[in-house]
Amino acid sequence: MKLDDTLSSCFRILPIQVSALRRLGITSVKDLLYHFPTRYRDTAEVKSIAMLTKGSVAVIFGRISGLKTSRAFRKKIPMAEAVVEDATGKIKIIWFHQAYLAKMIMEDSNVRVEGKVSERNNSLYFSNPKIESAPDLFTQTKAHSLYPIYPETHGLTSNWIYHKIQNLMSKEIFDTLVDPIPEDILKAYNLPDLRTSLIYIHTPQKEAHAQAARKRFAFEEIFFIQLERQRMRHQFKEHDAFVIEKKEEEIEKFLKRFPFTVTGAQRKSIGHILADFKKGHPMSRLLEGDVGSGKTAVAATAVYAAATSHPIGESYGVLQSAYMAPTEILAQQHFESFIKYFRHLPINIALITGSSCKKFPSKINPESYTNISRAQLLKWVNNGEIAVLIGTHALIQKSVKFKHLALVIVDEQHRFGTAQRQKLINKPEITPHLLSMTATPIPRTLALTIYGDLDLSLLDEMPAGRKRIITEIITPERRDGAYEKIREELASGRQLYVICPRIDEPDPTKELAVQAKSVKEEAKRLKKEIFPEFEIGILHSKMRPIEKEKTMLDFKDKKIDILVATSVVEVGVNVENASLIVIEGAERFGLAQLHQLRGRVIRSNHQAYCYIFTENQSEKSRDRIKALVTAKNGFELAEFDLTQRGAGELTGAKQWGISDLGMEAIKNIKMVEAARREAANIIKTDPTLLSFPLLKEHLDSTTTKIHFE
Repeated sequence: MKLDDTLSSCFRILPIQVSALRRLGITSVKDLLYHFPTRYRDTAEVKSIAMLTKGSVAVIFGRISGLKTSRAFRKKIPMAEAVVEDATGKIKIIWFHQAYLAKMIMEDSNVRVEGKVSERNNSLYFSNPKIESAPDLFTQTKAHSLYPIYPETHGLTSNWIYHKIQNLMSKEIFDTLVDPIPEDILKAYNLPDLRTSLIYIHTPQKEAHAQAARKRFAFEEIFFIQLERQRMRHQFKEHDAFVIEKKEEEIEKFLKRFPFTVTGAQRKSIGHILADFKKGHPMSRLLEGDVGSGKTAVAATAVYAAATSHPIGESYGVLQSAYMAPTEILAQQHFESFIKYFRHLPINIALITGSSCKKFPSKINPESYTNISRAQLLKWVNNGEIAVLIGTHALIQKSVKFKHLALVIVDEQHRFGTAQRQKLINKPEITPHLLSMTATPIPRTLALTIYGDLDLSLLDEMPAGRKRIITEIITPERRDGAYEKIREELASGRQLYVICPRIDEPDPTKELAVQAKSVKEEAKRLKKEIFPEFEIGILHSKMRPIEKEKTMLDFKDKKIDILVATSVVEVGVNVENASLIVIEGAERFGLAQLHQLRGRVIRSNHQAYCYIFTENQSEKSRDRIKALVTAKNGFELAEFDLTQRGAGELTGAKQWGISDLGMEAIKNIKMVEAARREAANIIKTDPTLLSFPLLKEHLDSTTTKIHFE
């Protein structure tokens, strides 16, 4: 048996189980071995049958008899049953949907049973318990004190997973294991080897074993992500890029054109970028800052440096910049902003989206822009006449070719790799500089891991004069008072966002449906009962792009006073007049997301208000929401979120492609820095990993599973 063998080639799996395994990302032997328990149940205290009570979770040891399989009378469910007896009495066992378990245990053998005790017709019984052979009752009781609980899904129980992993471990699968992590690294951090770690994590004899194994696998995950990031970083430094050098006085002259005073954090970030431009290899930098911290001004300064420089060795022509935004309306917004920044310079700026192409300045009216044909725009981009091209993903279509592309700026598109950069250029020997920007607050440890190939610049100051948002937690009895304050602001000409967790009302027939306010019903309620005198619009992800664009434009043009939306406005348009936001069911959003949503109303110097409407009264929920009120900035909030939230609920775990175990490791700055340091040392001495074939093989086989969208 090999690690890459499919599970179906090792043992019989039902179709429903195949689907369930696929949902958990399990297809091979290795996948199953790496499906780790989320917790362990301490079974050191074994009970006698006479001590069992209804509703308790218990472990018993005894002799099993009367094993038989059948089908339930009404629903024809496959089931199995048996009786377990010890010195104090007997108890029945019933397995629903798991009749196969009766075939795995021998009649009249000693067994260990663990599960919940149920009662029917005044008789106690175990329903779907875990069971295993226990030839030596005394040894089993003492040795197997921790029992693993695995992540489950519909059609697949923790018990089934446990038995299958034990099955694999009994087939000498460990004989084929080779630990990819170098021995000296394991010794340096006192980590167990792969074989020991797998035994410890699936069958720990004490808590310390489980913890040692989890530490090792957490380190392994972060180490391999760091190794891949460091390898990418090295590869970028091997490429050539345009050298851009600007005099300090020229930059200062440009900065004075902004209608605000540039912050110290902005100056520092601009300094980082200008220093990168001089190095001759492509910049790979992430600019991270709260909504309203001035990322666009930093990006515009970088564009200015490129657009007012000539290609090396040439006395004419300009270096081109491409600016990619996530939506058409945001691209249009940046296009208009850049016209304001550069209208005093002889620079051509263009916009390309799925629906239109525009160019500034217009030949007819040099103070404005004009619509142009796609063919004409592509021609001007190709011959170098367009210095700045702003757009959506339309930017990276094959038809878009640049003459001297020196800088790519990506707004809220967290990953933008070599392949996409390559799509933007027709000179493969020159790679453009990359400035990636995000307003998503990310904890430092997470940023060091997922952005290991990027240098970080932080905008941790807000522009002078920007008032802090007044954030209030509104409990149900305070709603009416909040609505009155909102009405006063709306009457003075301001606008309001109302954010709901759902689009449609929950289906009452579905037991597990999320009970939360919906966009459609809340918009109707507000119009009918609360704000009949104001215009209300809705926005959600099921609307067609053209409908979304029209709604946002109507909101921006003040045709809509109140916009009821899902979190789709998280990355949205700049509506300076919208100074109010209500967030319904706030406990259903992560702190980082709440902070992002709140940032929609910090676009001007008007006093902004955020009303957090919450129904949940739990202490943990209250503490989280309170942090939103007290945290000074998004970075502080992100760190709080990381320490407070448990495995499986950390913001962005799926987004970043990191497992729950890996996300737990992200809480440990020492572990992240150690993994980063070891990965950087290896790539520095051996960038192609020729001396580390096991690392290279492991990296090449797992990189496709790591997503950084």
